[in-house]
Amino acid sequence: MTSEITLFVNPTAGSGRGAHAAQPAASALREAGFSVRTVLGENADDALRRARDAVGGGTGALIAVGGDGMVSLALQAVAGTRTPLGVVAVGTGNDYARTLGLPVRDPAAAGRLAADALKRDGIRTLDLGRAGDRWFGTVLASGFDSRVNDRGNRMRLFPGRIKYDLAILAELASFRPVPYRIRLDGGAALEIEATLVAVGNGTSYGGGMRICADAVMDDGLFDVTVVGDCSRTTLLKVFPKVYRGTHLGHPVVTVHRAASVELAAPATTAYADGEPLGALPVTAVCVPGAVRVLTG
Repeated sequence: MTSEITLFVNPTAGSGRGAHAAQPAASALREAGFSVRTVLGENADDALRRARDAVGGGTGALIAVGGDGMVSLALQAVAGTRTPLGVVAVGTGNDYARTLGLPVRDPAAAGRLAADALKRDGIRTLDLGRAGDRWFGTVLASGFDSRVNDRGNRMRLFPGRIKYDLAILAELASFRPVPYRIRLDGGAALEIEATLVAVGNGTSYGGGMRICADAVMDDGLFDVTVVGDCSRTTLLKVFPKVYRGTHLGHPVVTVHRAASVELAAPATTAYADGEPLGALPVTAVCVPGAVRVLTG
């Protein structure tokens, strides 16, 4: 393994925390004897090209410094390779790091953990989801939750979690369940009215909302959480339980496990790792052992 490590930095993550986090993470790695170079990029496409160049050039690890969006971008570079992924989680949600029990908003600790993992081969081989040419590590969301994302992304005047809380309230006032067509592992199509369908490689999205609370990241299967046709009153009762994962026991919620999932619904966007994937229909496949992650 080469001693050169690449920090893949989003300088705007978490209202500027990404840029500030790179220095203590880099210091921890250098103190452990590693050489550190930083990749920024002028935009997402340029940053991904540079990250792929680093992976192709044999870097010892690609360490994403930022939030789930930066982890998602890093996954596009390391998936299917032997290059391990490290995470310095300083974004708004940090669901990938939370799911793996990695430090959150403590870049020095995250840097030390990555250095220790590299020295003693503390690497976990994990599954990833793949939808078209996009890899994802946590959850593919569609329905009510993706509409909240759509609305939140349009609310430029409010920071971080505040705009998504406001978007939830706005969507609760107007949302209606939509007709879904769901096919699991190529089986018979299930046609239902649903409030949302979430395809989980990981357990959570949105900064700790445990929508697929029992998902396991190395079992070769997705957990598919379906919230069926329900009233706004029921949704208001169920939604707060998502933070504890106790919503899974509600009669309106069903969970399926499958290695591939086909979703179709009208006028519905899919998001993967919090990033827009495009309009349904979409097919997601769980790819076993697609990424190696520094977990200590």
